[in-house]
Amino acid sequence: MMAASLLRRDKKSTAAHLKADLKRSDNSSGLRQLQELLDSVLNAERGSDPEALDWCKCLLAGGDGFDDFCRTVRSYDNATLCGLVWTANFVAYRCRTCGISPCMSLCAECFNNGDHTGHDFNMFRSQAGGACDCGDGNVMRESGFCSRHRLKTGENVPSVPRDLLLMSEMVLPRFIITIIQYLRDGYTEPGEDTRSHLKEMLQLKQIQLLELTKMGGAMRTVLTKILTNQQTFKELSMGQEENVYAKRNYEKYLSALKSSGLVSVEEKGAGAGATDTPAGEDQDGLQGVGQRKRVKLSSSTKDPSIMDTLKHKCFLEELLFWTIKYEFPQKMVTFLLNMLPDQDYKITFTKTFVQHYAFIMKTLMKSHESDTMSNRIVHISVQLFSNEELARHVTEECQLLDIMVTVLLYMMESCLIKSELQDEENNRHVVVNCGEALLKNNTYWPLVSDFINILSHQSVAKRFLEDHSLLLLWMSFVSFFQGMNLNKRELNEHVEFESQTYYAAFAAELEACAQPMWGLLTHCKVKETQEYTKTVVRYCLETLQMWFDAIGFVDEPALNQLTFHLPLHRYYAMFLSKGVRCQGLDLDSLLPDQEMLMKIMVHPLQIQASLSEIHSNMWVRNGLQIKGQAMTYVQSHFCNSMIDPDIYLLQVCASRLDPDYFISSVFERFKVVDLLTMASQHQNTVLDSEQERPMLEGALTFLVILCSLRVHLGMSDDEILRAEMVSQLCMNDRTHSSLLDLIPENPNPKSGVVPGSCSFEEMLSAVADFKAPVFEPGGSMQQGMYTPKAEVWEKEFDPIMVILRTVYRRDVQSAMDRYAAFLKQSGIHTGNPWPPYKERTPLHPCYKGLVRLLHCKTLHIVIFTLLYKIWMDHQNMSEHVLCMVLYLIELGLDNQVQDDKVDEEHCHDSWFPGTSLLSNLHHVINFVRVRVPETAPEVERKRERERERETPASTSSESSTFGQNLREAQVFSLVAERRRKFQEIINRSNHEASQTVRPKSSSSRWLPPGSPPQLVTEILEIHESMLSLLVKLHQKLSAKQNSLSLSWLAEVDPAHHTHGDGLTAIERILAKAAARSRHSKRCLQEICGKVCPPIPPKKNSPGDKKSMDKEERRQRARERQQKLLAEFASRQKSFMETAMDVESPETDAVMDMGSAEPLDSEVLYDCVICGQSGPSTEDRPTGLVVLLQASSVLGHRCHSDTPKRLPTTDEEHIYPEDTCGAAHDVRLSLMQRYFKDSSCLQSVSIGWDGGVYVQTCGHTLHIDCHKSYMESLRNDQVLQGFSVDKGEFTCPLCRQFANSVLPCRPGRGMETGAWHTPSNKSMSTLVNEVEDLQEQLGIFPVSVESNLSKEMESVIKDIKNTTQKKYMDYGKNPGSPDNDFLFMYSVARTNLELELVHRGGNLCSGGASAAAKRSCLNQLFHVLAMHMRLYIHTHDHISSTEMYCDDERPEVPMLFRDVPSLLIIFILTMPQPLRREHFTCVVKVLYSLQYTQALAALSIRFSREERLAWSNTAAAKKVPQITDQKTFSDLLQPIIARMCLSSSVWSPQSIEFSLQHFCLPFLRLSCLLQHHLYGDGLPGCLVEEEFSLLAGCLGLAGSVQSSAACLEWNLNAFDLISQWCSEVISCHDFLVSLQSLLVQDPQWAAPRLLLLPDNYNTIFQYYHRKSCTSCGKTPKDPALCLVCGAFVCLKGHCCKQQGVCECVLHSQHCGAATGIFLLINASVIIIIRGHRFCLWGSVYLDAHGEEDRDLRRGKPLYLCEERYRVLEQQWVSHTFDHINKRWGPHYNGL
Repeated sequence: MMAASLLRRDKKSTAAHLKADLKRSDNSSGLRQLQELLDSVLNAERGSDPEALDWCKCLLAGGDGFDDFCRTVRSYDNATLCGLVWTANFVAYRCRTCGISPCMSLCAECFNNGDHTGHDFNMFRSQAGGACDCGDGNVMRESGFCSRHRLKTGENVPSVPRDLLLMSEMVLPRFIITIIQYLRDGYTEPGEDTRSHLKEMLQLKQIQLLELTKMGGAMRTVLTKILTNQQTFKELSMGQEENVYAKRNYEKYLSALKSSGLVSVEEKGAGAGATDTPAGEDQDGLQGVGQRKRVKLSSSTKDPSIMDTLKHKCFLEELLFWTIKYEFPQKMVTFLLNMLPDQDYKITFTKTFVQHYAFIMKTLMKSHESDTMSNRIVHISVQLFSNEELARHVTEECQLLDIMVTVLLYMMESCLIKSELQDEENNRHVVVNCGEALLKNNTYWPLVSDFINILSHQSVAKRFLEDHSLLLLWMSFVSFFQGMNLNKRELNEHVEFESQTYYAAFAAELEACAQPMWGLLTHCKVKETQEYTKTVVRYCLETLQMWFDAIGFVDEPALNQLTFHLPLHRYYAMFLSKGVRCQGLDLDSLLPDQEMLMKIMVHPLQIQASLSEIHSNMWVRNGLQIKGQAMTYVQSHFCNSMIDPDIYLLQVCASRLDPDYFISSVFERFKVVDLLTMASQHQNTVLDSEQERPMLEGALTFLVILCSLRVHLGMSDDEILRAEMVSQLCMNDRTHSSLLDLIPENPNPKSGVVPGSCSFEEMLSAVADFKAPVFEPGGSMQQGMYTPKAEVWEKEFDPIMVILRTVYRRDVQSAMDRYAAFLKQSGIHTGNPWPPYKERTPLHPCYKGLVRLLHCKTLHIVIFTLLYKIWMDHQNMSEHVLCMVLYLIELGLDNQVQDDKVDEEHCHDSWFPGTSLLSNLHHVINFVRVRVPETAPEVERKRERERERETPASTSSESSTFGQNLREAQVFSLVAERRRKFQEIINRSNHEASQTVRPKSSSSRWLPPGSPPQLVTEILEIHESMLSLLVKLHQKLSAKQNSLSLSWLAEVDPAHHTHGDGLTAIERILAKAAARSRHSKRCLQEICGKVCPPIPPKKNSPGDKKSMDKEERRQRARERQQKLLAEFASRQKSFMETAMDVESPETDAVMDMGSAEPLDSEVLYDCVICGQSGPSTEDRPTGLVVLLQASSVLGHRCHSDTPKRLPTTDEEHIYPEDTCGAAHDVRLSLMQRYFKDSSCLQSVSIGWDGGVYVQTCGHTLHIDCHKSYMESLRNDQVLQGFSVDKGEFTCPLCRQFANSVLPCRPGRGMETGAWHTPSNKSMSTLVNEVEDLQEQLGIFPVSVESNLSKEMESVIKDIKNTTQKKYMDYGKNPGSPDNDFLFMYSVARTNLELELVHRGGNLCSGGASAAAKRSCLNQLFHVLAMHMRLYIHTHDHISSTEMYCDDERPEVPMLFRDVPSLLIIFILTMPQPLRREHFTCVVKVLYSLQYTQALAALSIRFSREERLAWSNTAAAKKVPQITDQKTFSDLLQPIIARMCLSSSVWSPQSIEFSLQHFCLPFLRLSCLLQHHLYGDGLPGCLVEEEFSLLAGCLGLAGSVQSSAACLEWNLNAFDLISQWCSEVISCHDFLVSLQSLLVQDPQWAAPRLLLLPDNYNTIFQYYHRKSCTSCGKTPKDPALCLVCGAFVCLKGHCCKQQGVCECVLHSQHCGAATGIFLLINASVIIIIRGHRFCLWGSVYLDAHGEEDRDLRRGKPLYLCEERYRVLEQQWVSHTFDHINKRWGPHYNGL
């Protein structure tokens, strides 16, 4: 009852009263009251009402206001860490210079308040969420702390008064148990789903909790006490007896706990009979195999507690339990993390987290949204495990490592399948199934990532390496991946479904196997850690042995199987390498016996051979994915965890196994043994003939790589980095970021550093030059690129490294092309160079055995055979084969074997006496026995020989004739030899075995006897040595006999021969051989002396003719190709010239204003569609291809030359009022207030905003051709980027974008002759003539019904449709003819004004402007004029009726009218063509009006004194006749007399300047108009002379000094001026408001985009969290208009209007459908043009001249002025459509 009465009272006073009670020493009554009150307030069954929360707040505050309470508590905050927690998508910073842990991150505030200048930092968008580490010395260096956390704040904070948090300690436990009860209540047995209501209920409570954690350290301490207090938990958790609700919850909680262990409760019982299959929830399809293994595993771990069901002892544990159960709701995660700055809490929470680890894994595997959940798990774990101290503590106390490894094992066990590698039936090995969701979706990622994270701590990694049982467990985990994703080669038809599981497989090996391996390797760097390496190596070998046994491997790999995944081999390789390189271990102590080495070698070698097969298209039926695997295997992120260890392992095997065995294995694996015969024909049962060449090239290239790669054999880290960098740069110029990406970094993600002591940057500047970002004329933008220095090409280009590192074969070609280009450019070599030979760094002593490969007979036999075959032009030999053979010879010459004892025992093949290459080079081989098909030419020849000699073939004579050379001297013995060696090693005692295994019986490659044609043994006479073959090849390549003279050897210098083609290579080898051995030198001299051309076999064999002409044919083909290319280039060039320069001949005529032309010549036009040339006629008009676009560029001009700044603080603003568009709008509306509407609409121009701009590419076409062209486009559906329905198309000739055709008027070009002759008529006659002309509007050159007039109508319609309605209707009654009239002449005005802008705002540059070259103004004027005259006709009929309705207001006074508009109206409404003299007359009359306006505008600005002074001077002169007045002072007087206002100081010079300034725009426009109408040239001049020059051009006699001199009055000037002035004065009632109409300044600066700040961060920080002005939310994708600075939501649905998103809306409003937006979160600019948009690129580049789209790298970005200028230039010149190619429709969705 007491509670009820308390509830009715005022909350604040109750709280204060209770607090007072509780402060007493005897506080039992207070406690009782509080408990009862809380019982009723926090009644969980009532749901979560705001009322209860208010009560809690008041009770916590103990009677004060809650906000005050928060402030007070915060003042006691003793936390030294920032600890700000953020969720996904938050923008944070990482500084590598300050970070100790690579996961270190800072919030923006701490980052900006710290000093990180010159550091290596970047901004990033958090993927999983995170927390700020500022102030945490374990994670970052103190120098990087921000100013707030640098002070150890904890010391000077006063201690918390006891009673401040008294109420919190009482109330919060109850509050937390209420939350837990909600959580329990929300739990439903698996199968039901009622998450949603729970989320809403929790929302309020969690917000309350989050508020508490933000109060700082003091409140966190209280919370920690409550959360970790076991007593409180016991009391409150069970629920009191009488509370049924709590009881029910508790039972739910117990049932939820049941499934939390790794082994479910039912399984426990069955676990005793470890082989029974338990009936539990973990049944999986793996019946026997996995299940047995699982139970065994579960019991084999040291600590059974990992497996047990969880038990909870405090609130924190249960809170975490529910957090996991509900898949980590964001608010809960944030609450748990917000508490972390409290040290006690951190430790307890970490232990709790570890305790729940198995449960996390189970929940994760069942989750439907494993991605979000993964992110949130990592969000928590990265905060806990990045701290070494904490990680070590938990490892020691909670068996963290055991838990992690067991949990990972358990997880992978759920998706094992039987391996089918090798022995498919009896294979006992199990591998993960890459098709399972667990692997496909990377579900294991968070757990593996935690494991990698803790292994980065030395103390933890050492524990792991010392714990042998753990290592064994880990090895069994790794073996699950050994041999996964097995590929079987399809031999018959193409595979139906290409599986994409390989992504999952590569990712799994990299993340789950390789990264932990690199993590462990970082701790095995010094001698002291030798033992660790030995242990790992031992376990690797044991596990490998078990694997070989399990897959049933004996000695040969299964055919047509391939797996790229051998993590056990790679672990073994990498630990070997590390042990030898860093720990001084002896290699032999770590190696197994020979037999094991032979086994280990097989699978990596299989991969190398398969790579060649894949590139030779032997796996083509497996689909594209197999190519994808081959590429991924060598790709930069994988190569040093995959191909590098494999090659290193093969190098180790090669250095320890018998070289003959190794070499023969290689050729056998590559399936080219059959090819290695001296015979010209052979049979290969495994390869098609087109596959033989690439496979042979592959085998030789592999051997070269094997013998020359030194990555793990003695290169230092810096040398490796340099080699990698050079090979990448040689393939292509690279940007900085792509280089960083392409160079395999040390993949241990924790190292955070690129390998090598020397930094990446220093190395880069040593090997490469930076090419600054440039613009290509086409407008495509280059990034800043690095390109190799010349000396790198000369000395360091290493084709072998390039071949090893290329993902695409074309990159090798690209590197060679670039190399060739360099040699040509530097004049070293002009032909087609061969890959240069590069000296290698010396081998580490351990690997010296590798050199024996180059000095073994088998290789020498192969080399000899190949040299012979190439010389004889056998099929399937290639330049590359020769190149690699020469490379091997040279490697052998450069790497001599020290102990050259000839081991006679192996010499059963007597090809060569010893193994040294140097001595074998000059060994002559006379006869070789080969097996050839009966049909081969060799057999024919032998038959002929036998017929001649007819000796009986007896053995004795055979041996005596052919001597020693015939004992099994055939290369076939390769296979047999290899078998023999293998057997010999395996059964050392049993020598018989070697005899029994003959290739014929054991190898499947021999054909059954019946197959045609039969093989017979033949004996070839050779009489060559390798040296002689080399000399002959030299002759063959140089196509000269005696190409090497005797004297050649004497003068040779190997140094000259580094670069060049095959000839150079052979010369270099011969020179080396001669220099290293006197014997070779002697032999060479002999050979050179008696060399003779090779005697090719009989001419009848088809191979020879082929071979003889082969080189010649190649040469001819090359020449043909060159010729074609040259022809093509010249064609292209001439096309470009015509496309760019050939305007429509009509405009050329404009240019040349050809006075020589006879009068009747009609202009001819070429139609670019039908190709015919002819005049434009009324029936078949021709038109210009034009693009019409609405433009507001003119409207955005301002008066000042400096562009407006983009605001980046709240204080800065942009005011749009001072733009040209706004000023003209104000002017028109002001006029319309006081004057007659129809008169207003002829006194100004519109089209400053939304005017129509017409541009052309200059090509013409028949209008009927155009229609059929459009029809064909409409039917052709594969269109990109433009919409045919809207009339868009590309010019058929130059492909420029267009959307209309402007008809050319028929008739003569420029009316020359009479029209131009200056007449001497007086001004007054001319004026009268002009008046008459204006009367006789009539004569239409076009009949109203012709095709031409129809086309003109349709163009006018197009023009009107180009812009929006609001930009056309300015009159009182929209759509009236007046409005139309205004719109028409404004189009002309807009185009003239824009041309002026493109010419730089004045006409000083003269006629040579690009804009003029392709001008279509003449045709446009014609169309507009016709339309306006039509309009005047109709208007005359209408106006009589309109008279009555029009208002009685006065006409607009002349002095208020816009003179250029009047000029255009006059010209367009007078009959065309207009005589030149009449044009000049009109200009003169209008100039006097313009001049008077200038005077009026000036006089208004005079002060009273100046006014007096000027009127006096004028009066003093008492001039008799005013018409002759040529000074402005005289004309000023009447104006001054009538107008008065304003003040400032004026001198005659400044007045003259102002008047000229005022009149110039009119003169410029008139001049341009004259230029277009009459084709006058525009002479260039200085800016100062512009006025007088233009006046001269227009026929106004003037001088620089006086603008008045240009005046020519037809009437008395004073009378006229007085009349104009009185018109103004008659409006005296509202004169003051109209005054602004006089003072207008007609000069506008060039249009500019906003000024942007230098550093992008300034924009980003201000705008990325700014809220939108229209909807008030923070936009997901904010964007900025670069024209006016508006801040808009890109794609935001919040600001949509009528289905149109805000960016599109803004582009219509601000730029008449052209918008330029900077996307804040991506740093790129998008252009919206009408219904299309395109990504333009970025104007912000990083220090290396690169864009950072989407801010992925987050490096600081700086404004690139050149790019911004280009953007502005494209905007002003309206060329977005032409320059940017990738347009797409935006469907109003931007």
